[in-house]
Amino acid sequence: MRRIDVIGISIGVFVAGGLAYVVLQFAGLDSLNAGIWSQLFLVAGLIGWLVTYLFRAVTQNMTYSQQLKDYENAVLQKRLDELTPEELAKIQDEIEQEKNN
Repeated sequence: MRRIDVIGISIGVFVAGGLAYVVLQFAGLDSLNAGIWSQLFLVAGLIGWLVTYLFRAVTQNMTYSQQLKDYENAVLQKRLDELTPEELAKIQDEIEQEKNN
């Protein structure tokens, strides 16, 4: 995520909190209750984001992890493509011998 993305998201969260406050006041709540409820929405959203982040981190389903797996697969595929047919047959024979043992 780029720095400008973080700045944009931060401004968006700030604006959303202000809009929630104004909407709640328009709905009939006094300024104290509107502030409390808008903060509650912010905290609930933050906790929800944190839970999804922790889930992605624990399951290794994050962008960096996926990019690393893709890179490793590409390197292995390139090495496999560079093998001669004789080397490939030799490796396949070794794999078959290991399966039989």
